[in-house]
Amino acid sequence: MLNAAAKPFVKLVERYLPDPYIFVLLLSLLVFAAAVFVQQQSPLQVLQYWGDGFWGLLSFSMQMLLVLVTGFMLASTPLVTGLLNRLAGLAKTAGQAIVLVTVISLIASWLNWGFGLVVGALFAKALARRVKVDYRLLVASAYSGFIVWHGGLAGSIPLTIATPGHFSSAQIGIIPTSDTIFASFNLLLVALLFIAVPLVNYLANPHEWRR
Repeated sequence: MLNAAAKPFVKLVERYLPDPYIFVLLLSLLVFAAAVFVQQQSPLQVLQYWGDGFWGLLSFSMQMLLVLVTGFMLASTPLVTGLLNRLAGLAKTAGQAIVLVTVISLIASWLNWGFGLVVGALFAKALARRVKVDYRLLVASAYSGFIVWHGGLAGSIPLTIATPGHFSSAQIGIIPTSDTIFASFNLLLVALLFIAVPLVNYLANPHEWRR
C-alpha cells in the first residue's frame, strides 16, 4: 500500500529535485540579499561576516568529525561486528529483516548518532548476505533509526543547554537533561517511534517480498 502510494512522489523527486549544491547556492544568495536589503548591510560587510563566521565553524566541524570517527571505530570493533552478525541470523524473511534493522538502528542512534549511522549501514550489509530483501528499503530502514537521535543521549541541543555557560544561558538558564532527554514526554515520544517506524517500514515492503 505505502509502496504504491510513494511511487508518484519518488518519480517526481527523481525527475525534478536539483543537486543539493544548488540549494546551498540559493540559500546563500537569499541570506546575502536579506542582509543587504533587510538589515541594511553593505555587500562588503556581508562578505566579511561570511568569511569571519566560516572559520568559527571549524571547532564545531571537528566535534562532529570526532563523533563520526569514534562511532565508526566502535561499530567496527570485533565485538560489535560479531554481535551484528549473530543478530542478522535471527531474520528469516524480508519483513523480519526490515523490522530488525530498523529496531537496531533506532537503539544505536538513540545511544549516539554517529554510532547509529555506522551500525545501521553495517547491519544492513550483514542482513543482505543472509536474506533476500529489497535492498533499497533495507538501507532506508537502516537510516530511518536516525530519527530518534536528537531525543537520545547525543542530542546536541539538550546537551548544550545543560552545559554551564552555553550561548543562551542568559536567556534560558541551565536546563538539565532530566527536563529534556529523560523527561517523560520525550521518553514517551521515543517509545512511540520505536513502534511506528518499524511498522511503517514493514508496510513499505513490496508485496512480493513480504512474508
